[in-house]
Amino acid sequence: MAATEILSRADIVKAPEVRVVPRTDKPSLIGLLREDMAKLLVERGVPERQVKMRVSQLWHWLYVRGVSDFDEMSNVSKDMREMLKEHFTIARPEIVEEQVSNDGTRKWLLRFPPRGAGRPVEIETVYIPEEGRGTLCISSQVGCTLTCSFCHTGTQKLVRNLTAEEILSQLLLARDRLGDFPERDTPQGAIVPAEGRKITNIVMMGMGEPLYNFENVKTALLIASDGDGLSLSKRRITLSTSGIVPEIYRTGEEIGVMLAISLHAVKDELRDMLVPINKKYPLNELMEACRAYPGLSNARRITFEYVMLKDVNDSLEDAKELVKLLKGIPAKINLIPFNPWPGTNYQCSDWEQIEKFADFINQAGYASPIRTPRGRDILAACGQLKSESERMRKVDRLAFEAMMIANHGED
Repeated sequence: MAATEILSRADIVKAPEVRVVPRTDKPSLIGLLREDMAKLLVERGVPERQVKMRVSQLWHWLYVRGVSDFDEMSNVSKDMREMLKEHFTIARPEIVEEQVSNDGTRKWLLRFPPRGAGRPVEIETVYIPEEGRGTLCISSQVGCTLTCSFCHTGTQKLVRNLTAEEILSQLLLARDRLGDFPERDTPQGAIVPAEGRKITNIVMMGMGEPLYNFENVKTALLIASDGDGLSLSKRRITLSTSGIVPEIYRTGEEIGVMLAISLHAVKDELRDMLVPINKKYPLNELMEACRAYPGLSNARRITFEYVMLKDVNDSLEDAKELVKLLKGIPAKINLIPFNPWPGTNYQCSDWEQIEKFADFINQAGYASPIRTPRGRDILAACGQLKSESERMRKVDRLAFEAMMIANHGED
């Protein structure tokens, strides 16, 4: 049997059938804040006195029950359902491919419809099951503009930002496929236990730089953390950025989720090469924004991602400088063994050196877990996601060693 298994809908236990239809120019109700949903309903003739109640009904069906067909909204009148079907959509994106790793990691290649004069686009979403938690890695853009030299995703040019609907739909679709919504006959108002959910954490670490798509990411995460819907705690949502300093301040003030920084170097000269956005927002500005992040404490630490590159950033001197750089910031450092990809000039640090680096950081008082390799047979790692929009050969995609996201969010 092949190490990678391509699954059809019927192959996933408890995954309910969902409505996936060719999209039209109808606006989606997914990804709208309540006030925007209310405005659309009023424009379609819903009486003002009913709007609050109708929005509450729709919110429940979309985000508690997870329906993708208006006809399943059993406590909504038939006339109202017909109006909704005529003018709006709540369809899921198309699943182009679904892969499952030997370790249970899942990756979906999703296709979204054209926007305006554009063309259909594809992105990847990854689910990582772990003991006591399940983490969903969500994309925010099709491609990326940052061109980080060690990152494979960064070799794909930016096509466009994802909408709030498209960001949120990744979470809805994953819950569909994992059977992670309550049963369809659960009555409105019933207490639905938060325990036992397969998706307990989400991380904005997929394709793209989320802070270059701030408004759409903000809307999607505010809906994901809404207590009357998807109800994910903000302590279980992590946004990862390469260091867009002005939006880091806004993230803390306007979204309030956990923060991760794609760091990878302790000196500006090297970081300018590895993470070119550093030329615009150098380390001193980035660290200042981190120290000022609202709610920062030992219980709400910033995670710093640090990919281990042989003879580039992995010396004990680098470890010492890292400790100095992070002084005064409640932090955790995720050490990421580099996984080579075709065309890269970098190599992974020797395992012994990674352990020495981690030991020094730990002794300095910072947690520094070394990420456990996950999903290595399906190319689902940080920095490795690259959609078929770029027409990469499947045989190459599946050949890479991949590493999965771990240790994000609160237990």
